[in-house]
Amino acid sequence: MVDAGDGDAPVWDGNEVWLVVAAGATFAAFPAWYATMFSGFYIALLLILVLLIVRVVSFEWREKRDGVRWRATWLWANTIGSVGAPFIWGVALANLVHGVPLNSSHEFSGDFLDLFSAYTVVAGLAVVAIFMAHGATYLTLRTAGDFCERAAALARRLSIPASILGIVIVAWTVVVAHDNNERAILPTAIVAAVAGIALILAVAFTRIRVRRSGWAFAMTGLAAIGFVATVFTGLYPRVLVSDPNFANSLTISNAASGQYALKVITVVAAIFTPLVLLYQGWTYYVFRVRLRGEPPPISSASGDAR
Repeated sequence: MVDAGDGDAPVWDGNEVWLVVAAGATFAAFPAWYATMFSGFYIALLLILVLLIVRVVSFEWREKRDGVRWRATWLWANTIGSVGAPFIWGVALANLVHGVPLNSSHEFSGDFLDLFSAYTVVAGLAVVAIFMAHGATYLTLRTAGDFCERAAALARRLSIPASILGIVIVAWTVVVAHDNNERAILPTAIVAAVAGIALILAVAFTRIRVRRSGWAFAMTGLAAIGFVATVFTGLYPRVLVSDPNFANSLTISNAASGQYALKVITVVAAIFTPLVLLYQGWTYYVFRVRLRGEPPPISSASGDAR
C-alpha cells in the first residue's frame, strides 16, 4: 500500500482554486454567458460538483473502517466520482460548440437530455480516457518501486484508447464547428492536429525502452489542453451556439460585460494569476518527493512464531 499522506494536496487544491476562479471570472466578464450556461447546464454542473465531493470524501471514509464491504463501497464511490465528473464535463464542454436550444432572449429552452448526442457522449468518453492516461503517467512520476511499474503498465494500456478517442473527438469537433458554427476548417484543424500529435507521442513515450514518463505526462496534458483549445477555436466568435436557431447564439460581444468592468478584470487577472501560479508551483515543489510503498506491519503473533 502507498501512503500518500498529503501528496494529493496540491492537485486537489489546484483544481479547487481554478474551478472557483473560472466560475467567478466567467460571471464577471461574461454575465450573459454565465447566466445561460449555468441555467441550461445546471443539472450537469451540479452533478460534477457532487461527484467531485464524493470522490474526495471517499478517500477519507474508506479508511474509517476495515470491513471489506465498507472499503468496496467507498472504492466504487471513488470510481464513480472519478469517471463521472470528467465525463459530464466533456459532455458540457462539447455542447458549447455543438449547440443547445436558446430562445431569442438567449435563455436555455431545452432540458437535461438535450445535452446528450452522439458527439457529446463521445466527447465525454474521450475526456475520461485522456484524463485516465494522464493520471496514470502522473503516478509514474509520483511513485517508486512496484507501484510505479504497475502505473507505467497501466499508462501503456490506457494510452491507446485515449489516443484513438482523442483523435476522433478533435477531428469530429472540426466538422461540428464547420457545420454548426459556420467556422472555417483550417484554424480549428491546426489546433486539432497539435492535440492529435500529442496523443500519438504520448503512446510512443510510454513504450520506448528508456521510459520517458515526464514527456508522456506532458503530452497527455497537452492533449487535454488541445481538446479544450479545439472547442474554443471552433467556437469563436461565439461562446455558446444555439441549435436549431443559430441566430440566437451567444457571441463574445453580446455576452460580455461593459468596457470598464473588462479593464478592471484584466488588471486583476494580470496581477493575481501569476501569484496563484507561483503558489501552486511552490506546493508541487514541496510535495515533489516520490511516494514509496511501505511493507505491511509484522504482527506480534508472527514475531513469536519465529
